[in-house]
Amino acid sequence: MIFITEGDSASGSITKSRDVNTQAVFSLKGKPLNSYGLTKKIVYENEEFNLIQAALNIEDGLEGLRYNKVVIATDADVDGMHIRLLLLTFFLQFFPDLIRNNHLYILQTPLFRVRNKKDTYYCYTEKERVDAMEKIGKNPEITRFKGLGEISPDEFKHFIGEDIRLEPVVISKDFTISDLLKFYMGKNTPERQDFIINHLRVERDLVEEMEKLKKGEAEIA
Repeated sequence: MIFITEGDSASGSITKSRDVNTQAVFSLKGKPLNSYGLTKKIVYENEEFNLIQAALNIEDGLEGLRYNKVVIATDADVDGMHIRLLLLTFFLQFFPDLIRNNHLYILQTPLFRVRNKKDTYYCYTEKERVDAMEKIGKNPEITRFKGLGEISPDEFKHFIGEDIRLEPVVISKDFTISDLLKFYMGKNTPERQDFIINHLRVERDLVEEMEKLKKGEAEIA
């Protein structure tokens, strides 16, 4: 497999903890171009995309594909999600067979580490964090991994080893690729604005919510 990462910070931990016989790393130097609606000639003038297709060897089809799994590994923040979206746009528009043949994945990494002197839990969701805190009890040490570069190589090897969590990128049968790209990456239409408004997610800190609830119950008692 090959990991496509955002910058030297993220690729550093992966490079040091990977299996050099089966895992390669491609480090982006910056935010990729929004390739929607552009010709391949113009897109290839962008060094990042030109190097990606050359590294994968997919310009003339999947017969020469060098890696069975192409894994997008970006930070779990706004910039990371944007880079992920730009990469997905590139592959959907120019190399959809890479997705149709189940070669494209998203790497899932933990958002939190909850630990004390005895136990350590890596949590991929807020609920897992709350559960880990309850297991540990008093005074847990909580670390929020804002970027992949904040995870040490010794820890990262567990997340790209036998227990790796990969989310496959799948094209829904409900949309054509052209309609999908037009809706999400085209002009900012009223329909897309309504979609965003109707699907907004507010992520509350569940720990703080629980503490407020407990405090309210104590005051009532």
